[in-house]
Amino acid sequence: MSTGLISLGAGVLIGLIYALLKVRSPAPPAVALVGLLGMLAGEQIISAFLSHDEVRTSQAAPAQATTQAPGYTRAG
Repeated sequence: MSTGLISLGAGVLIGLIYALLKVRSPAPPAVALVGLLGMLAGEQIISAFLSHDEVRTSQAAPAQATTQAPGYTRAG
């Protein structure tokens, strides 16, 4: 199961418990949550860009032939 789904489920469960107990949530204000969302989005964009860049670099690099030195035997 995805850690994101586990986190979401735990958050919903805690929210339900808080609502049943009529306890005020110590969660940060909405502005802070929007900032966290921006941080997560930025992380995903950078990760996607870096993985795309790695794929493009590996496709552009010419394949190098691997040669063995004379007398070299591979144990296996």
